Amino acid sequence: MPEGAAGIVSRSASARALTGWLLLAALVVLLDRLSKEAVLEALKFMQVIEFTGFFNLVLAFNSGAAFSFLADAGGWQRWFFSAVAVLAALVMLWLLHRHATERLFAFSISMLLGGAIGNLWDRLLWGHVVDFLQFHALGWYFPAFNLADSAITLGAGLLMLDAFRQPRADPRSASADG
Repeated sequence: MPEGAAGIVSRSASARALTGWLLLAALVVLLDRLSKEAVLEALKFMQVIEFTGFFNLVLAFNSGAAFSFLADAGGWQRWFFSAVAVLAALVMLWLLHRHATERLFAFSISMLLGGAIGNLWDRLLWGHVVDFLQFHALGWYFPAFNLADSAITLGAGLLMLDAFRQPRADPRSASADG
């Protein structure tokens, strides 16, 4: 193989991988959108449908961040969290571009990206995030969440797993020069 051909093949494999990860993120956004639209169509605000002794569907709106952090901040948080999501999405796109062939890392980033865009969409469209999945036990209710939140949680957990799996350089092998 000519000297430069390996680099071209590598870039081609990376481009194919990147396309796949972007499609996965888009699938997360699509499933999130479809699920939220279905719930918005089927339920009224704060209406609860009990499915099991531990799971309900409930239509809730969250103008804050995780666990309604800053939900009562007066409206500025909509634009702040939207800006954070846009910045995070740009960083994740850059990370996917740089690490498209690292499967666990790229899968994690794709989940985070899809979830971030799904919730950003809500903030820009309605000024709040649509939540509808609610788990409970023994009178304790976990805050309602959505598929985008689930993708973000999965992505964050797998990103931590990936960080622990990465080989670390032996500090004893580092040169004395630093």
